[in-house]
Amino acid sequence: MKNYLFLLLFFPFTLSAQENDKYIESDVIPMAGKKGFSVQSRAGDFLLKPYSLVQTAAKFNYYDDEGINLADQDKIANSGFEIPYAIIGISGRAFGKITFNLTVNAAKSGASLLQQAWFDVNLKEQLRFRVGKFKTPYNQAYLVTLGETLFPALPVSLTTPVNIPHSLNAVNPNFATGFDLGVMMHGLLKGKWEYHLGVFNGTGINVNTAQKTTSDDLGIPSLLYAGRIAFMPYGAMTSHQGRTDDLNNHRLLFALSASWNVEAEWESSNDFRAGFEFAWLINRWYLSAEAYYMHMKFTRLQKSSAQYHFLGGYVQGGYFLTEKLQAALRYDLFNRNSLKTDGFINLPALGCNYYLFGYNLKLQAMYQYMGRWGHATQLERDNDDLGMALHAATVMLQFSF
Repeated sequence: MKNYLFLLLFFPFTLSAQENDKYIESDVIPMAGKKGFSVQSRAGDFLLKPYSLVQTAAKFNYYDDEGINLADQDKIANSGFEIPYAIIGISGRAFGKITFNLTVNAAKSGASLLQQAWFDVNLKEQLRFRVGKFKTPYNQAYLVTLGETLFPALPVSLTTPVNIPHSLNAVNPNFATGFDLGVMMHGLLKGKWEYHLGVFNGTGINVNTAQKTTSDDLGIPSLLYAGRIAFMPYGAMTSHQGRTDDLNNHRLLFALSASWNVEAEWESSNDFRAGFEFAWLINRWYLSAEAYYMHMKFTRLQKSSAQYHFLGGYVQGGYFLTEKLQAALRYDLFNRNSLKTDGFINLPALGCNYYLFGYNLKLQAMYQYMGRWGHATQLERDNDDLGMALHAATVMLQFSF
């Protein structure tokens, strides 16, 4: 007993059941408030907060005829069970000016095993600098907390590569830029304006090394240059898309973002992206929408003057029918084959979320159908959805701590 008293008196760290520092971030689960615990120094200048998130899912995907070997009439593929995320992380604060985060996703391999690793130098609320591996400032769907999304799967228009009617189709970026390595200046102005300005490798989450060169066409470093500005009239927008303990809140966001990936995709093209974001949380309702555009231009070394313009976007909403049950709808639109070719892919989806034992255990389910309209020929219609499921269903159980 005396030994325990000695530790309590002289050990300089204490355990806390909650921590309300708004700068303790994880991008995985909510870090402030009731969730989890923290270890901090008695002076409060050092803090460590461990966290974990595990998602296990059952998936069913049914594909159309095209692209399937005639000798194999089984149209069901990429179905069964999977673990998309098995995350262990540590978030914290040091010296009262630095916040940091280290996250490992055991469900991945290679460079993507390290999901994020960054630290922020917080000079003041209006001026902060982040370096390391973290989310690029583009797409509201990515910027929300991973474990608090409305659907278990991101909009297809963000994650599916575009189609190009050339042998150059090996160069097929998607709209989302996701996690990347870089440096970013960001801050909150007057409690309503949030800005991000960053420079990144442009190689995404699967690369942790410096591999870029100087642009042959432009003579500048072949990197990803990105920026985002958001207006939030009722204060900083929440990082979640609806939560059981936040059913009496009002937040609104309008944002513009743009990025330029110079000589992206292994020095084959220069990709410019721009997007508009809208998000509204009002009591039990959560509504959001995005529209995004990409201009893809091949470098001179590709010996092609072709340029392509792509469009995409979605609108989605969720409503808490009870304090534990949230219903969700989404409509996703994708101009996958560029504006040069007629036709869009549209993907309506229906989902629901049920929270067990507070919000540490979350059950999510969704069904999505892929439709196609506006194509000039049947061949263009068939080529536009190659690799995409006609019917897709997901049931996912998530535990977070």
